[in-house]
Amino acid sequence: MMEQAGGISIHAMDIATGRVAAGLNVELHRLEPSPALVAAGEIGANGLLDHASARGAGVVAGLYEVRFDLGAFFARTGRDAPFLDEVPFRFRVRNAAEHYHLPFKFTPYGFSLFRGA
Repeated sequence: MMEQAGGISIHAMDIATGRVAAGLNVELHRLEPSPALVAAGEIGANGLLDHASARGAGVVAGLYEVRFDLGAFFARTGRDAPFLDEVPFRFRVRNAAEHYHLPFKFTPYGFSLFRGA
């Protein structure tokens, strides 16, 4: 396996259905040192946010927040009144040369998000 250097990759899985969360809207914001929208888009059919930030574009050391729009995702997939709506997650990139993989696993009632390999 080739080692990936730098970047923030985001993978999303709807574990209530056992499927990737294709169509889930995601935004990646840098909060510090200079606020910026780094990436925005939908999770693809492979479960990943296909954006240059996954390969390091726009990623520097600092504080970040990723936002998952679960309310709209559940509405689009025909599920009523979910408990979760927009899910924000803050994390710090200490070394921009390292790769930060964020696997997001969720149901309508809870989620797990961590730094993966």
